[in-house]
Amino acid sequence: MTRQKSCDHCPGSHSGERPCLASATTGARAWLLVEHPGPWPERVERLPDGPVADAVRAAQAAGVRPQLIRRPGRRRAVPPVQVYAGCSAGPDVWLEGRELADPAELARLDLAALAAGRSPGLGARVADPVLLVCAHGRRNVCCARTGGPLARTLAGRFPGLVWETTHVGGDRYAANLVCLPHALFYGDLGASEAVAAVRAYLDGEVVLDRLRGRAGRPEAVQAAEHFVRARTGVLGIDGVRVETLTGTSPYEAVVSAGDSRYRVVVERTTSAPPCGPGCQENLETYIVRDLTLLNAAALV
Repeated sequence: MTRQKSCDHCPGSHSGERPCLASATTGARAWLLVEHPGPWPERVERLPDGPVADAVRAAQAAGVRPQLIRRPGRRRAVPPVQVYAGCSAGPDVWLEGRELADPAELARLDLAALAAGRSPGLGARVADPVLLVCAHGRRNVCCARTGGPLARTLAGRFPGLVWETTHVGGDRYAANLVCLPHALFYGDLGASEAVAAVRAYLDGEVVLDRLRGRAGRPEAVQAAEHFVRARTGVLGIDGVRVETLTGTSPYEAVVSAGDSRYRVVVERTTSAPPCGPGCQENLETYIVRDLTLLNAAALV
């Protein structure tokens, strides 16, 4: 039996002490979400053979991020199977969704088109966001212990929007929340922080507290955007844009926020572990070395 990983040894866990900025997964730009009540194996590609497993493996091969999802609390028998597909790259993000009477219909999806940012032929665009809370206990017991209760809390506050999901990356930041279609990642969440993050998302904004970043972007880009938001107070989801990024730690970026442009220098570093030098946990993060307004004259 797979030994469940845990971070119970680490008293800094789930307390807001660990830096989580610039830690959203960099490889996810297109998404396939498939309802599956479980049990979930440690890795989604190890599902028992069947149409859902085939779809997961095909998505991975095409460069699409597959996630298994299920409703918090009591789980319904499937089929029908709720499926979402979407793109979180660029300014025109989208999700489409449909219930499939037969999971075998997954084989008809054009996953190459989805990877390229086009509709895979699933169904109509959905207006409401999809909120994913990692509750993948076979991957890391902390995700089940913290994610499950958080998913139930959010489902009570935001009915119909919340799903438990498989591993999203960053187990050490449990509980983790992903807001689609923009693929905003939040970590180390309690109920109050999660509710604030969701409310902001529904209003088209981010909350910097516990924001890990936006998936599909290099970590240094996420860091530069974070520090400019902190400096300017610009919280609109698309209100800050990294125009260029050069270097290899320290990185130099040019970032626009509203009518202003900034030169930002960020550096990758390792912070002190929250439970002392014996802790083996990876706590790499980013710090800002310089943040300079480039177009001060334009503000006069």
